[in-house]
Amino acid sequence: MSTTQQPPTATGDPLDGGLSKKGLSAGSVGLIGAVVIGIASIAPAYTLTAALGPTVSAVGFQVPAIILVGFVPMLLVALGYRELNRSMPDSGTSFTWAARAFGPWVGWMAGWGLVAATILVLSNLAGIAVEFLFLLIAQISGNPDIADLAFNPFINVIVCLLFMLGATLIAYRDMQTTQKLQYFLVGFQVVVLVLFAGAAFWHIAQGTAFDAQPIELSWFNPFAVADFSSLAAGLSLSIFIFWGWDVTLTMNEETKDPERTPGRAATITIVIIVALYLLIAVALLAFSGVGTGEFGLGNEDIQGNVFFALAAPILGPIAALVSLAVLTSSASSLQATIVGPARTLLAMGHYGALPAKFASVRPRFFTPGYATVVCAVVASVFYAVMRFISEDVLWDTITALGMMICFYYGITAFACVWYFRKQWLDSARMFFFTLLAPLVGGVILAVLFVTTLIDSTAPDYGSGSNIAGVGLVFILGVTVILLGVVIMIIQAIRRPAFFRGETLSMDAPASLRRRRR
Repeated sequence: MSTTQQPPTATGDPLDGGLSKKGLSAGSVGLIGAVVIGIASIAPAYTLTAALGPTVSAVGFQVPAIILVGFVPMLLVALGYRELNRSMPDSGTSFTWAARAFGPWVGWMAGWGLVAATILVLSNLAGIAVEFLFLLIAQISGNPDIADLAFNPFINVIVCLLFMLGATLIAYRDMQTTQKLQYFLVGFQVVVLVLFAGAAFWHIAQGTAFDAQPIELSWFNPFAVADFSSLAAGLSLSIFIFWGWDVTLTMNEETKDPERTPGRAATITIVIIVALYLLIAVALLAFSGVGTGEFGLGNEDIQGNVFFALAAPILGPIAALVSLAVLTSSASSLQATIVGPARTLLAMGHYGALPAKFASVRPRFFTPGYATVVCAVVASVFYAVMRFISEDVLWDTITALGMMICFYYGITAFACVWYFRKQWLDSARMFFFTLLAPLVGGVILAVLFVTTLIDSTAPDYGSGSNIAGVGLVFILGVTVILLGVVIMIIQAIRRPAFFRGETLSMDAPASLRRRRR
């Protein structure tokens, strides 16, 4: 019996080497819905409380500058994503676009980068949701011992799996269900964050802030950072806090006006997030300063969870709202984030780069049911095993996530540059959006990828765990990439049609061919 397997055609238009539909529910997501899901995936409340402290330790008062610098490559790459989506709206996004630009091998690895990164972070999101659930219960009940239950591995894993199950059930259903839930969860966390910042400014004005600092323009100056290593460390964290906006593109086959809405949603999402981050960062810097006092942002004891530490001094009796906001942030992100890898796996199965089962779409809900379940199961097993083996390995794997983000974002940015190479000089618009913006964004991400790769070899990088003097973060990051190479080779042997360019060719879509004429 032959080991080759032809890709399925029952879920959409016949495959002939060009793009085709996959049976998803077209027109079910509008611009606002896409933006809300994009914000949910980024999870501003959870992300900032985890990243603000380490960023302060790296760059001090220049946190706003680092946020702005991190915003630049994200915006430039998003503009490149938008152009690719206008030409080729396909749920495979990075996988499909890189395959079109550079061929099936590079495309497969771009898809792997997206899937691996998002599955890794899914486990982290579920774990964070567990911790904040027990923190919230402890705050409400007035019993601090309850918070310690989150660190019991058996209780932690069981509750984590329940969170994952709930998120999977919602993502398994239609996109309307996802949107309705996210409207509430995202709206709540944004309102609390704005209230949190506003209360901090009120304390500053009343003279009751912990260590009030005058807001200075130098906070927004990246050149005031002490050295390049500190800048790179802060920038890597900044890249992480913006990651997730590309989920708006993976829904392009389900959005209204798929050629325009996803790109607009991605850009709007990033702009909203940078404004929110700057508001919170400036408010907390001005309230607490960067010293090592009890509530100073330089205090290592509070850097792992800045919002929780500052909630009571800033919000007083309603401090529990902050924990609830972070809980809803991680829970909503858990549900929204699973949307992206599921649709990438759907596209990979649809074009024959993975087993045909991944291409299956639930006829009742028009969602990639099998791919969604696989993402959830892999993330759950990974978290459960790592939680019992070593928390250091678990968190170092999450630290290696930054490498994966730069890896697949960078490939996609360069795919935009190369794919539109014959249109660079057609107009000033094409020059900026298909060459300059994605090229600069891609180069920044490539530099960050290489810098992180080199720095992570140090034995004290991340948790400080190492093997034979080589940092565990480096080993884990490289292992994830090499695992993708191995799986890709296996798929190439078993399913050669995709790797021959028979199911997804490098030919331009008809719309772009007309434009080129």
